[in-house]
Amino acid sequence: METEKNILYIEASSGISGDMFVAALLDLGKEDPAMENGLNKVLSSIPVEGFTTSISRKIRAGIDVCDFDVKPDHGYENHDHDMEYLYGHSHPHEHTDDNHHPHEHTHHSGSVHSHPHEHTDDDHYTHDHVHRGLKEVSEILCQTALSDGARTLAQRIFEILAKAESQAHGVPMDEVHFHEVGAVDSIVDIVAAAYCMDYLSPERVIVSPLTEGQGSVRTQHGVLPVPVPAVTHIVANEGLILRQKNMTGELVTPTGAAIAAAIRTENNLPDNYSVHGIGIGGGKRDYEPPSMVRAMWIMDAGEKKECDTICRLETDIDDCTGEDLGYVMEKLYEAGAREVHFTPIFMKKNRPAYELTVITTADLREKLELIIFKETTTIGIRRQWMERTILPRKSVTEETLFGPVTMKEVTLPDGEVRRYPEYESLKQLAEKRDIPIGRLRDEIHTLIPGARQSKLPDV
Repeated sequence: METEKNILYIEASSGISGDMFVAALLDLGKEDPAMENGLNKVLSSIPVEGFTTSISRKIRAGIDVCDFDVKPDHGYENHDHDMEYLYGHSHPHEHTDDNHHPHEHTHHSGSVHSHPHEHTDDDHYTHDHVHRGLKEVSEILCQTALSDGARTLAQRIFEILAKAESQAHGVPMDEVHFHEVGAVDSIVDIVAAAYCMDYLSPERVIVSPLTEGQGSVRTQHGVLPVPVPAVTHIVANEGLILRQKNMTGELVTPTGAAIAAAIRTENNLPDNYSVHGIGIGGGKRDYEPPSMVRAMWIMDAGEKKECDTICRLETDIDDCTGEDLGYVMEKLYEAGAREVHFTPIFMKKNRPAYELTVITTADLREKLELIIFKETTTIGIRRQWMERTILPRKSVTEETLFGPVTMKEVTLPDGEVRRYPEYESLKQLAEKRDIPIGRLRDEIHTLIPGARQSKLPDV
């Protein structure tokens, strides 16, 4: 991916669902035919029957959008787009000819289902859903053509979804066999989302607040308020921001919220940014205005703030194993911690222990504190807010005799520019050229003015 396209911004101001998200990323990468070809290969490798997919263009509110449609075979249909079923005969959203396309009542993951629907003789649908749990889904993922990175992301999305469903229904995660976790359309949407994210490989992902509607929706468990319980649990567990809109309808689905939670690295847009690519994915449900997800490649167009505020979390631990502490570190980094480190200390009665220090931002503080409390034996965490001075930085690519090298470029207050070779870029080049990484770093230091041998820490 080109360096100016390292930030992916997902705008969910009209809601988010699995198929809308996939369509937005496909639209963003539409200039690259290999992306869609690769997706078709991955989808054809899913060892599950009962679906076909299509990618097309549609007009929504006068806007040309991409549509990713998962079409269940006969016997797998459901009510995701049946407005009469979901809202009753008095639902406010009428079908119109505004978008000049017929509305197909076919399923897309993350639509109104927060739970499987009742099966009654009045439905006029045939239901034969296979209820799968996390174990069965994991086995399915292992048989697909997903890369290791994409498979890990897909697994993470399913885990977020299953955790929320288990909380909503009061059952253990390994006993969750609800529609969202194991239905064929949910599997297809999440596999497709993981593939597209892995293909585009953004360095950073910013997710806007998720705009949700109001009212209620019909489910197997009766009429539930919007947002449905699974969505509220995902928002609470993962630190997402929810914004409610004064309109009737469910805009944020459990699958859409789980995807947003799994891919997000930060919440806040740069003060100034340029746009280098736009993709729009349209939904299937008839709302006014229509549901859409917009994906954009953006680049920070302004200097970073000279100062900002970060949070330092500290706690002393004297009764956890080294393996447990290593696991905690991994969990904290996965959750978005800027830095995590342990310092050997001696506590009362000369007990050897470790001081855990975590550097984070305000929006992630509570989430990281919860991980520390759950995964360690500590009963208290110290918290300190600190200002820091940071240098303007950006990623650049330098052509060398050995090949392209990704550099981190920083500018000092006096205008001096320094460049630091990124480790992962050096590693790939060293392996490709069969050159010791230390020698390669030294050679680059002599070839590129301003290059420094030490790597700038990511704080």
